[in-house]
Amino acid sequence: MNTSSVTELFDHSPFNTFHKRLTLYSVGGPFLDGYVMGMIGIALVQITPQMNLSLFWEGMVGAGTLFGMFLGGFVGGVFTDRYGRQLLYTIDLLALAVFSLAQFWAESGPYLFACRFLLGVAVGADYPIATALLAEFTPKKYRGPLIGLLQAMWFVGASAAYVIGQILLLTGGPDAWRWMLASAVIPAIVFLFLRRNTPESPRWLSQKGRFAEACAVLKLVYKQDVPECQLQALATKTQQVGISRLFRSGYGTRMLFITLFWTCAIVPLFAVYSFAPKIMDALGIAGTLGYTGSAIVTVIFMLGCLLSLQLINKMGRRPLLLHSFFWSGIALFLLGVFSNASPGWILFLFSCYALCTSGSQNLQFVYPNELFPTEIRASAVGLASSLSRIGAAIGTYLVPQALAHLNIQTTMMIAAGITMLGFVISLKMAPETKNCTLEEASHCAG
Repeated sequence: MNTSSVTELFDHSPFNTFHKRLTLYSVGGPFLDGYVMGMIGIALVQITPQMNLSLFWEGMVGAGTLFGMFLGGFVGGVFTDRYGRQLLYTIDLLALAVFSLAQFWAESGPYLFACRFLLGVAVGADYPIATALLAEFTPKKYRGPLIGLLQAMWFVGASAAYVIGQILLLTGGPDAWRWMLASAVIPAIVFLFLRRNTPESPRWLSQKGRFAEACAVLKLVYKQDVPECQLQALATKTQQVGISRLFRSGYGTRMLFITLFWTCAIVPLFAVYSFAPKIMDALGIAGTLGYTGSAIVTVIFMLGCLLSLQLINKMGRRPLLLHSFFWSGIALFLLGVFSNASPGWILFLFSCYALCTSGSQNLQFVYPNELFPTEIRASAVGLASSLSRIGAAIGTYLVPQALAHLNIQTTMMIAAGITMLGFVISLKMAPETKNCTLEEASHCAG
């Protein structure tokens, strides 16, 4: 077997049972991220008056997870590239379960913020771990859709949060919010159990010179014997890149693109999710209708993501990203212009945004995993995730301030402007990688 045959094994092998199981295990992090972000918007309806939270602490609690993800994404990425994907793949979910449960006993804004912050660290750490594992095991044909599926599961988690949160809000009494926030411990434990025997990435093992272990994993996954010398040749052939190169040459440009487009995609999204009932109320859709509308929009987000998964390979990464930013920006702009319209029109425009933004959401994991080599792949995903969360956290924190001191029209216009900025950035910088192997896509001559 020559080096090209090893690459063929990685990129053109049949999609087997192991790949299906790994995909199932990997969706746990994004699902839980969507769950904890979706749930806080409903829980704050009770928490704010019960704890008498100021605008400052309401914003901090809403954005706490995002602040934590800033730290968790980068640290998790660096540790994953240094110590392997397998170790942290289970540790981060254990931490997520602990901090979810700790929210049950919150009695003040600072305590709840601390829990949300630590929860965000655990969620942020999972992104580079799970996406790197999936990218490095998945055949080329399925890589884009399956990595995109992880982001789609964010909306599945958010949808589950809205349904469960609404039920608890109606039946759980004044302390229903405690059960809402603590309920994330259940899916965290389930995914923790499922992940327990996941093997290490053979690409990472080869980069670390652990060729015998890599061969054993390949035998387990692909049922083929691979000589160590072929993995040695592949590792030698792969361009060696240090973490410092994330900021230099062509990789610096790639990191800038990923960070900017990711930020522009999630700032409006996370702001809407953290304060969906409040925003619906400002748009004239209050009470049960507001919660129902938020749930409907969340389901459409999920359906849009599933639809865009079918388009990642057919349209290509770049066209999908451009269309997604442009049309979702138009929808937000119209929400600002027609903010006094009927509830039906408001829900229609929100649904258009939910449907159109799905492409930019799904590609947040696809691009960084394809544009960086194995030895810094998780670090790149983690750093981009961390940097994008700065803008998302600031935007989420400022939503209560904007609604209190500006108005809903201006708030929606700002969101539209950020989204259209993402379109301009992508028009200038987005590459096309759909027909490339991981080695081809991640090679940078700069």
